[in-house]
Amino acid sequence: MVTPALSGVNSPVGILAAMSGTNTALTPAGRRVLDVASRLFYAEGIHAVGVEAIAATAGVTKKTLYASFGSKDRLVAAYLAERDERWRRWLTGWVEEHADSATDRLLATFDAMGAWIDKEDPRGCGFVNALAEIPSAEHPGHAVVVEQKRWLRDYLTELASAASAAAPEDAGKALMLLHEGVAVSAATGCVPDAARRAREAAATLLGGRGPRRET
Repeated sequence: MVTPALSGVNSPVGILAAMSGTNTALTPAGRRVLDVASRLFYAEGIHAVGVEAIAATAGVTKKTLYASFGSKDRLVAAYLAERDERWRRWLTGWVEEHADSATDRLLATFDAMGAWIDKEDPRGCGFVNALAEIPSAEHPGHAVVVEQKRWLRDYLTELASAASAAAPEDAGKALMLLHEGVAVSAATGCVPDAARRAREAAATLLGGRGPRRET
């Protein structure tokens, strides 16, 4: 089973521990910094937001920010890792709560994504947005984004296999493309009701067209 949550070195605290050589959890001040940075990075962009603005909004000094995260790059990585953790829990939790059959579970991922976009993603996929600003593979946030996308592909492949797709790995990749298309289409507004339309396409791919589950 593909793990729904990040743990160990893949968690926000784990990433910081791996980079700093410590296992210290975030202090209350560090927690405020990460919360503020997460909001500003997503809303305004990583390059557009400086550590001065983050520290001021969080009510801490830059010294405290650097003591907690070491650098802006590490803060970006922690932001992405925590966002990934929230997304995994949202997606897997939604699937468990709203679907029964194997096919319904797979199709429910699109319902979950539609609800997530309404709640969290008015500016599109936070991971893709971040990757556009941190193209270097040496940036600590780069690996977080790549791992997030690999996890989603593997999770969809697992669901496709459980739904008896003829070629689960190919189906998982195709379903991943549909998910990524939903994020872009929803952000640009070029395809109204993108998640529902992608769900219908996924149902066609799987050879069945069940009614969309109401929430």
